[in-house]
Amino acid sequence: MTNRVETPIFIISVGRSGSTFFHRLLCRHANVAWLSLLSETFPGRPNLNRLWLRTVDLPLIGDRLQNLIKPAECYNFWEHYCRGFRCPCRDLLPQDVTHKKKEDIQTVMTRTLTSTRHRLIVKITGWPRMSFLKEIFPDAKFIHILRDGRAVANSFINVPFWRGWQGPENWRWGPLTPSQQEQWERFDKSFLALAGIQWNIFMHAIDEAKRFVEEQNFFELKYETLCRDPVGTLNEVIAFCNLNWSSRFGRIVQNHPTNNTNYKWHEQLTLDQQEIIEKVTHDYLEKYGYI
Repeated sequence: MTNRVETPIFIISVGRSGSTFFHRLLCRHANVAWLSLLSETFPGRPNLNRLWLRTVDLPLIGDRLQNLIKPAECYNFWEHYCRGFRCPCRDLLPQDVTHKKKEDIQTVMTRTLTSTRHRLIVKITGWPRMSFLKEIFPDAKFIHILRDGRAVANSFINVPFWRGWQGPENWRWGPLTPSQQEQWERFDKSFLALAGIQWNIFMHAIDEAKRFVEEQNFFELKYETLCRDPVGTLNEVIAFCNLNWSSRFGRIVQNHPTNNTNYKWHEQLTLDQQEIIEKVTHDYLEKYGYI
């Protein structure tokens, strides 16, 4: 086992963008270490997660076991070692890294690795936290998976954990700027418009965080491309991560079901609601080639 985490891989996403599917698929690579639900339940015992990674590498039964305790974002784990990581009101920045946080996170992540699974991969959603993480792991690689903002906003309002119903003064993403407040009020404080504004807030945060990461350490892919060509997309991702493509991993990717659900925002929203969300998210939809 290595005595330090070398070139960790962080998957960042707005959320509701296919990152869970992508993360779990990438975690099937034989050389990747990941945080499981054991880390979420027992954050102070990273040895349990490492033991589980060794278990899923057992011949014959390992593949079936991996479906029992799956990779997860593990915010209890993060909060245990890095207070404030779970729910900051703004993106985390390099100046938020203390000596203690840096040492604690580097140490515990090292204890997650095994002799064969020596490349750490972590998924986080919401604020990108890229510059914060790069301050801790200077050689880190970042993969941003994005999705059509209209589909993301529609998904936000359909999940039980979206807090936009309580208004922006009670959600986790800080106060609206004057222009965002004006935009929200222009659409009679539509919750769908607020979900679109949330997507815009995250996309802006990701654009800002990109400036801290070298071009060769940042990879951007679309959920839609992943669904259309999972093998080709994962091939590019594996090369970016400096991992080896194996026939076994290729079979896993090829046999994994993919389902683009972007059609739902068309089916579930009225024409007036579709017009609202398109107007709210227009600038970033155009920037990323969705319109």
